[in-house]
Amino acid sequence: MMWRLVSCTLCLLVSAQLSLWCVWASAAELDGEVKIEVVYKPEECTQKSKRGDLINVHYDGFLAKDGSQFYCSRSDKTGHPQWFVLGVGQVIKGLDLGMEDMCPGEKRKITVPPGLAFGEKGKDPVPPNATVVFEVEVYSVSRGPRTMEAFTMMDLDKDRSLSKEEVKQYLQLEYEKGGKPRNAAFYEKIMADIFRKSDQDSNGHISAKEYNIYGHDEL
Repeated sequence: MMWRLVSCTLCLLVSAQLSLWCVWASAAELDGEVKIEVVYKPEECTQKSKRGDLINVHYDGFLAKDGSQFYCSRSDKTGHPQWFVLGVGQVIKGLDLGMEDMCPGEKRKITVPPGLAFGEKGKDPVPPNATVVFEVEVYSVSRGPRTMEAFTMMDLDKDRSLSKEEVKQYLQLEYEKGGKPRNAAFYEKIMADIFRKSDQDSNGHISAKEYNIYGHDEL
């Protein structure tokens, strides 16, 4: 009896110190803690989001504890919807998981536990160990930009590197499939962000190696 009591006490003490890498919690268990509520879904869905896709989305972040807002993409910087590659860590893991299988035009409410959000340390203005809630709206889902197929489509001169003009043309083609043309400044902003993140040697071109963030040999 005494051994059981000591054992349970030790388990409780250890559990309080667990982080994401701890052996007591598998990745599957952590992934399952993300709660998804579909607020609106269009009747027609041309393409659902998946890991590696380039998505365009607005999202607002709130603290679950008191409902206070800590982020709004509509007021951040220029207020444009955010572009990022889904599932590769450009946003917190909870959002990477919660935005899978979304249609263009779909809206969701995604509740993310601390372990898949900002963790034990938090990130100002999000306090430590905070559960957060995101209200997201996806505007566009483009074919996975890190695949060999997409690279080949963009590489118009077949020199195995992407110029800014090639990337810009691809973005225009993909985005305007949804019938929402944008002005040149809109695409320039997106293109600049892509090159900032991918053009590691800053030579004005994205090589096949720089482009392939998965580290596969498919390129």
